[in-house]
Amino acid sequence: MLEISNLTAGYGDVPVLWGVSLSVARGQVVALVGANGMGKTTLLRSVSGVIRPSGGSVRVNGQDVTGLAPHAVAAQGVAHVPEGRQLFPAMTVRENLTMGAYLPRAKSERAQSIERVYGLFPRLRERHSQLAGSLSGGEQQMLAIGRGLMLRPQLLMLDEPSLGLAPLLVEEIFATVARLRDEGMTILLVEQNIQQALRLAESGYVLENGRIALEGSASALLDNPDVRSAYLGVTAEVFDGKRANT
Repeated sequence: MLEISNLTAGYGDVPVLWGVSLSVARGQVVALVGANGMGKTTLLRSVSGVIRPSGGSVRVNGQDVTGLAPHAVAAQGVAHVPEGRQLFPAMTVRENLTMGAYLPRAKSERAQSIERVYGLFPRLRERHSQLAGSLSGGEQQMLAIGRGLMLRPQLLMLDEPSLGLAPLLVEEIFATVARLRDEGMTILLVEQNIQQALRLAESGYVLENGRIALEGSASALLDNPDVRSAYLGVTAEVFDGKRANT
C-alpha cells in the first residue's frame, strides 16, 4: 500500500529526515513512534504533499506520489489527519465533515460516509449543528478523524490522535482506531503514547533524529529493553507494573 524509500526531507535548508525507509501493507496498522522533534510529523507531511521531499520516493499502491500536491496525493486514497486537528472552527460539525468529501468519488458517497462517522462517534451526531470551535478537545479529535474518513481513504495517516486528551478520551480514540483496524483500514499511526500504539499495531518503526533506529513486529518492539527503557520509562526489570523476581 505505502512504500517509502530513502526519504530525505526538511524545511528550507534544515534537514529533518535522513534516508528513511518504511512500508505499510494493505490492511495493516503500522506505528511510527519516537520522542518529540524526531521527524514523525515531517514524514507524514512528506507523504501527503504538504512538504516536498529533497530525496527518495513515496509510492502508494505502486504509484509514485513523491512531491505531488496534497490534493493529488489525496486522490490516490491517502487521508492525513494532522496533529492539532486543524478544523474549521467557525463551521459546524456537519459542515466540517462535508469538507472532507471533496473528491468526486467521496462526494458521491457523502451521505453514507456521514452516517458511518456518526456511527463511530455518536457524540458528533448529537452535535452536528454545533460549531467545531466550541467542541471539547476530544470531540474535536473525533471530528478530525471523521473528516479524514469522509475521503473514503485507502490509507489513513493519524498524527498524534491522543495528544492533550484526558485518559478516558484517549481510550475512546484508541478503541475507535482498533475498530477501524478490525474493519480492514490501512493505518499509519504516529503517536507519543508508544505502549498504546504498539499494542494496537502489527508492526512499528522507532524514529530517532530523523532516522529509523529500530523496526520490527509491535510485540518485539514492546519487549525490546531499549524501547522499554528509553520510551516507556521502565527498566528491563519493570514492565507493565510488574517487577521481576530478583
